Amino acid sequence: MPKPFNHISDTLKQKRERLISTFSSMRPAVFMKQHAWILDSYFRESFEHSMVGPDLALYKNPYAMVALGGYGREEQCVHSDVDILFLFKKEVPKATADLIQEIVYPLWDLGLEVGYATRTLRECISMSRKDPIVLTPILDARFICGMSILFSDLLDALRQKILTKQSKKIITWLVDQSRERHLHFGDSSYLLEPNLKEGQGGLRDYHTMLWIGRIKLNIRQPRDLEYFGHLSHEEYLSIRKALSFIWDVRNRLHLKSGKKSDQLYFENQIQLAESLRFKKRSGQQAVERFLGELHANMDFMKQQFLMFLSEHGYANTYSKKNRYRLSVQVEGLAVNRDMLDFVSSEHVVRRPELLVQIFEESARLKIPLSNEAKRIVSEFRHLIDNETRSNKQVLKGLETILREPVLTIDVLGEMLDSGCLLSLIPELKGIISRIQYDEYHVYPVDKHSLRTVQTVRAFGTDQDQSGCTFCGTVWKGLKNQKRLLWAALLHDIGKGIPEKNHAKTGAKIARKIMAGFGYSEYDVETVSFLVEQHLLLMKTATRRDIHDEETAIMCARIIKKVSRLQMLFLLTVADAVSTGRNAWSEWTMALLRDLFMKVMNILKKGELASRHAIQTIEKKQDTILASAKTPDERSRLALTFNIMSPRYVLTMPATNILEDIALYQNMNDREFVWHISKDETSDTRIVRICAKDRPGLFSKIAGMFTLNNLDILDAQIFTWRNDIALDIFTIKPPPDKIFEDERWAKAEKNLISALSGELDLASQLKKKMKTASAIKPRASKRPHKVNVDNESSSFFTIIEVFTYNFSGLLFAITDALYQAGLDIWVAKISTNIDQVVDVFYVRDVDGQKVDSEGQVSFIKEFIYQRLPEII
Repeated sequence: MPKPFNHISDTLKQKRERLISTFSSMRPAVFMKQHAWILDSYFRESFEHSMVGPDLALYKNPYAMVALGGYGREEQCVHSDVDILFLFKKEVPKATADLIQEIVYPLWDLGLEVGYATRTLRECISMSRKDPIVLTPILDARFICGMSILFSDLLDALRQKILTKQSKKIITWLVDQSRERHLHFGDSSYLLEPNLKEGQGGLRDYHTMLWIGRIKLNIRQPRDLEYFGHLSHEEYLSIRKALSFIWDVRNRLHLKSGKKSDQLYFENQIQLAESLRFKKRSGQQAVERFLGELHANMDFMKQQFLMFLSEHGYANTYSKKNRYRLSVQVEGLAVNRDMLDFVSSEHVVRRPELLVQIFEESARLKIPLSNEAKRIVSEFRHLIDNETRSNKQVLKGLETILREPVLTIDVLGEMLDSGCLLSLIPELKGIISRIQYDEYHVYPVDKHSLRTVQTVRAFGTDQDQSGCTFCGTVWKGLKNQKRLLWAALLHDIGKGIPEKNHAKTGAKIARKIMAGFGYSEYDVETVSFLVEQHLLLMKTATRRDIHDEETAIMCARIIKKVSRLQMLFLLTVADAVSTGRNAWSEWTMALLRDLFMKVMNILKKGELASRHAIQTIEKKQDTILASAKTPDERSRLALTFNIMSPRYVLTMPATNILEDIALYQNMNDREFVWHISKDETSDTRIVRICAKDRPGLFSKIAGMFTLNNLDILDAQIFTWRNDIALDIFTIKPPPDKIFEDERWAKAEKNLISALSGELDLASQLKKKMKTASAIKPRASKRPHKVNVDNESSSFFTIIEVFTYNFSGLLFAITDALYQAGLDIWVAKISTNIDQVVDVFYVRDVDGQKVDSEGQVSFIKEFIYQRLPEII
C-alpha cells in the first residue's frame, strides 16, 4: 500500500477510536453523523491521493463515490456496514479493480464491514427498475466526492424513469416487505429479545417511512414529513426522541458485542441498563425499567408507522361490503373515507364523552379512526375527568368495547395507544410498558392485560386459543359476562404498585375503579374477588395434590359460589394463554379442568364427609369384584383390594384399579413392573410403576428418567399395606417418537440396574449434568427458595422448591429428601422455561408431619446445599 494510504487509513482509525471513546457524552444522532463524516473524509482523501485515479481518465469517463443505505442517511452506528457505490458515467474501466483494492481493502484491514458496488449510470437505473432491493439503498444516496453532476444525473434519472412511473408498485412492495418482515422478526414492542432494526417498531419501519416519503412526496430530509404536513410538530419531535433512544441502545449493543448486532439478547440487557444509568425504582429492577422504556419507544414507532401507512392508503384491509350504509349514531362524529372522524374539535371540548364514544362507534361499525381523529384524542384526552367517567354513556361505551371481539380492529388496543384508556382509568399508569424480567412473561403488563380480555372474548369462537371447547361452554353459560371482562382487564393492575402481593393490592385498586364507575356493590365485590384470587386455581392445580379431597375443599371454601368458580376458571385460562406460549399447554389445561370439576362438585353437593368416602370405597369394591369371572378370581381380587391404601382407592377410578391389580399380579419375584400408556387428552405418557417399596425408591426412579432425558410433569406415590409402592408418573414424551420404544427399553434396564445397586445413578448423573456446580439464568436471577408448609394439609408437610432447571434437578432434591429421612407421597413438577417449582407432600419415617422448627430449618438447609450456585 502506498505511503499516503497508510497515513489516510491510520488517520481514519485514530479518528474513529477518539470518536467512539466519547460516544457516551454525545447525542446518538450527532455521533452517527460525525462517524459518517469521518468516513467521508477518508474517501475524499483517498480520491485526492489515488494512484489509480489518473488511469481512469476522469475527464473522459466521469465517476463519483456515493454513500448508500445507513451511511447515506448519516446513521453510521459503531459497527454498521459501510455501503459505497462507485458510479461511472459510461462504463466501468478495468482499472476499477485496482481502485477498489486501493480504497476498500484498507477498510477491511481495519475490521470494517464494507459493501461496495461498481456500476454505470445506466446499470443503476436498469437494476433499480428491476429490483427494489437495489433501489432502496439508492433512495438514501448521498454524494461524497468525484463528479457531483453525475450524482445529480442519477437522482434525476431515478425520479423520471422509475419513481414517477412506478411509485405505486414500489410502495406496495415496500409495504408487503414490511408485513413479511414483521411476521418473521415479530413485534419488537412485545418480544423479550427484540430486534432493534428489523422487528415491528424497529428502525426499518422508520426507514420505510422515509423511502415512501422520497418516492411519493420527493422529500429531501426527514423533517420534510413535518413541513409537508404528514406529521405534526409534536409527532416529529416524539419520533426523533424515540429514534434517539433506539439508536443509543443499538450503538451500545455494538460496543458491548464488538460487532454489528441488532438482536437484544438477554445476556446483554442488564449491562445495557447499567450503561444507560437506569436504577432500581418503585419495585422494578433497572433492567425492567430499561426494557419498559425501550418497548414504549418501539411501540410508539410502530404506531407512527401504521398511521403513516394509513395516511397514504396502505392500512390493513378490513371489510367494506357495507360501507355505503355506514352511519354514525352519535352527534359530533362522522364517517369520512371509511374512517371515523370528529366533526370538529369544538364538539370534543363541549362534550368530552365523544373521546370514548368514537371508539364505541369504531367497535360497532368495525371501521378505524382516522389519523386526525387519533391526534385529536391524544391532544384532548386531558378533558376526561371524574364527571366524564361517571357519565352513563361513557360506561356503556366502555362495556361495549370490552365485549367486542377483535376481528379486524383492536379497539381496546387503540384506546390504550392513544392514551384514552389511561385517562379513563388513571390507575393503569403503573403497568404501562411495565416489563417483568424473565423468560416467562412475554408481554408488558398493559399489553398482557388487554390480551387477556381478548382471550376471554374469544372463548367458544374460531379465535379461541385455549384449545378446549369446554371454555366456550362455560363462557356462554355465564349470566353476566361483563364482570369477568372487567376482571380480565384489571387482574394485574396491582403490579404497578411495589408490593409483594400484587393480587391483593390489585383487588383494592379494582374495587376503587369499579365503585368510581358507579357499579353495584355486588359487581364491585365480584370483580375485586376475581382479581385477588386470579392465581388461586393455577397455583393449586400445579403445586398441590388435586386428587386429595382436602385440596378441592380448600378451594371451594374460598370461592363459595358456582358463578365465581366459572369466572375464576376462565380468567385463569385466559391469563395463562395470554402470558405467552410457554405458560400454557394441554397438560396445564387438563390439570385446571380436573380441579375445576372437583371444586364444582363440592360447591354443588357440599363437602364430602367420611361416610361418603366410605360409600365411594364400597362402590368401587363392588365394581372390582363384579369383574371376576370365577370365585377364585373374586377371592384374589378381594385380597388385593384389602391391601390397598384408602387414599389410593379414593383417588383412582375403578378401571385404573383393575389395571394396577393386573400389574401387581404380574410382579412375581421381580423388583418392579411397569406399564406405559399415552394420555390422549394432553399428549403425555402415563407410567404406572408397581415396585417393592424401599427407602429412596422415588429418587432412583427420578434419576432414571433424568438419565434418559424423560421429563416428569407429575407424580403420585401410593404405598399399599403390604409394602408395595404404586407410583404413577406423567411424563413428557421424548422428542424423537420414532425411537420411543427403544428409549423406554433402555430406561427399564437402567432402573433394574439402579435398584439392584449395579448402576450408581449419582455418578452417572454427575457426568451428564452440564452445570453441576453453578447455573446461569438467561434472564432474572432470583435466588433459590424453599418453603415448608404445614398448614395446607392435615396429614402431610408440603415442601416447595423454587429454583432453575438443570439436568438432574429432581434427583438432587428427592435424594436430599430421602437422605433427610422423609418419605415422598405426592410430587408436583412445574417447569416454566428455565424456572421450576417442585412441590412434595412428605412425612417423616414415623408417618408424622415435619413441623418442629428445628426439623424445618434442617430440611431447608439440606435442600439448599444440593442446589447449585447462581452466577
